[in-house]
Amino acid sequence: MENPVSHSQKPKVAFVCVHNSCRSQMAEALGKLLAGDVFESYSAGTETKPAINGDAVRLIKKHYHVDMEGSQYSKLLQEIPPVDIVVTMGCNVQCPHLPCKHREDWGLEDPSGKTDQDFEKVIESIHKNILDLKDRISKGNYL
Repeated sequence: MENPVSHSQKPKVAFVCVHNSCRSQMAEALGKLLAGDVFESYSAGTETKPAINGDAVRLIKKHYHVDMEGSQYSKLLQEIPPVDIVVTMGCNVQCPHLPCKHREDWGLEDPSGKTDQDFEKVIESIHKNILDLKDRISKGNYL
């Protein structure tokens, strides 16, 4: 079997949740920023929102200087390319299904409507999980 982490093609990772407006969007932004050299990041959901969560946009901009509104938008699952890895954010039985080689759930609570401190806790978890996933993919340890 061919090694999925070849030098010519990076694996594609989809961060998914139901609405694709908060956690999955932050994961896409941090995936591009922190691990773009190892994997391609996408986010999607089974439903979309007209805009990315304003608190998520503000806090990612504040902490990482990334403008999610300028480079990302809420997308449906069928709008992203086929992926190798699916990471669900913690949507339990509502989690969308996408074909992939590897699936994992990060079990993150949706911080929408909560305090900045709640958002920052989720952002910190996403940051840590992105670096862990990057490390596992780099070593070929995700399948």
